[in-house]
Amino acid sequence: MQTYIKKADESLVELGYTEHSFAHVGKVANQAQDILLKLGYGERTAELAKIAGYMHDIGNVVNRVDHAQSGAIMAFRILDKMQMDVDEIATIISAIGNHDESTAVPVNAVAAALILADKSDVRRSRVRNTDTATFDIHDRVNYSVESSNLIIDTENKYSILELKIDTKLFTIMDYFEIFLGRMLLCRRASDFLKLRFKLVINGVELQ
Repeated sequence: MQTYIKKADESLVELGYTEHSFAHVGKVANQAQDILLKLGYGERTAELAKIAGYMHDIGNVVNRVDHAQSGAIMAFRILDKMQMDVDEIATIISAIGNHDESTAVPVNAVAAALILADKSDVRRSRVRNTDTATFDIHDRVNYSVESSNLIIDTENKYSILELKIDTKLFTIMDYFEIFLGRMLLCRRASDFLKLRFKLVINGVELQ
């Protein structure tokens, strides 16, 4: 598993993508688990979300295109060889296969938590290009996010993504040009979890 994550990220380096290595998958795994625990799901369901989060990007070792589906098939083979319960395998691979915004659907709670955790991981430290003069719009947007924080407000039934952005490097409209699809997906995932999604950029609420 470690090798697949490492090699998948090496492929993305060559393609010029942001970091998808252990920092990303570790954060997504812990966040996905935490989301479900805060919402009162059982510990095992939350653990399945953590497993799905850790494995969700291994398909990039095959190709960036359709990596969610190839990653789900890879995860099936790995977990099946470990003799994991078939019902749990089905939950994990459906979440992995439905996490990428081009084809994603929050088909279950694990998938919804994975989507929220994955799409909210926007941060400067994921940008690997050190030459700001050659940044494309994806680099500029990610680099401009000085901090991001996903809050699960169980009392008021909100999922809140708070971003602090340096607007000297890009405009808010640039953010939406790149990430509108991801934010709409976060809203659909939140809906599945009976939450309302709220985006807060530099203290301004966008719902």
